Amino acid sequence: MTGNHEQHQQQNAGQEPAKHRRDKSVQRRRVLIGGGTAAVVGGLAVAGLASADPLSTQQSTPEAAASGTASASSSATATTTVCTLTAEVTEGPYSLDGALVRKDIREDKEGVEVQYTFTVVDTANDCAPLADALVEIWHCDSLGEYSGYVGGNGHDEEDDGTFLRGGQMTDENGQCSITSIWPGHYVSRAVHVHMRVHTDVTLTDDSYTGGEVIHTGQLFFDADINAEIQAVSPYSDNTTAETLLKNDSIYDDAGASSGLLTLTALGTSVSDGYTATLTVGVDSTS
Repeated sequence: MTGNHEQHQQQNAGQEPAKHRRDKSVQRRRVLIGGGTAAVVGGLAVAGLASADPLSTQQSTPEAAASGTASASSSATATTTVCTLTAEVTEGPYSLDGALVRKDIREDKEGVEVQYTFTVVDTANDCAPLADALVEIWHCDSLGEYSGYVGGNGHDEEDDGTFLRGGQMTDENGQCSITSIWPGHYVSRAVHVHMRVHTDVTLTDDSYTGGEVIHTGQLFFDADINAEIQAVSPYSDNTTAETLLKNDSIYDDAGASSGLLTLTALGTSVSDGYTATLTVGVDSTS
């Protein structure tokens, strides 16, 4: 489970590659659905699929993400809904094969809890829920270090190659949940999470074999909430420079269609944690 030579060079530099998005034509394809009503997944209106498109009556904004106002009820009242492919971007230099299939990927890593819920829909099938897909995520710890590549951000810590990596299978509603922590930061990138969606995998005792990756993307967080979290322990122990979301080389300010998560506080303090939701539009035929 090691990266190639280019990945190790990028690791030593503490940076991800300059290559960003995949084919723009793939990124911006859309399937118009609804005919006056929003698509429904397991009784819940599909939220977070609208992009900055004049055909859409709702747009995802950082403010909506922070307050959780991008709700099912607002989606249900929309007169037209645009089902959009979630942006495809580079997986970066810190990916590893053979992720553990598990709900909680934290291991012993401390940080602000994040309870992710993803709804995967297939744009090639009128945005129907995509069941039996493996949603895999991975990200750095509070000090900006990735398992399997510890030291890339200048910190010395234990590295078992699996912390803050893992995935879950989607159910009949295309949904799955994963528990982790809020990521830290490192030089050149805004705080983010990597994601892959696999189909046709064969599950083993704690992992998977085979299958095909049909989506590779990244997830992003509201800038104001992130600033508060990076200022508290253990994130405040990371003294490396942080890149703001507005200056990130990959996030293009397109809201949910570019991976901006909808966040809801679990308590009155940022340390209490958040739920993070996103509807991920994929093309099963790609």
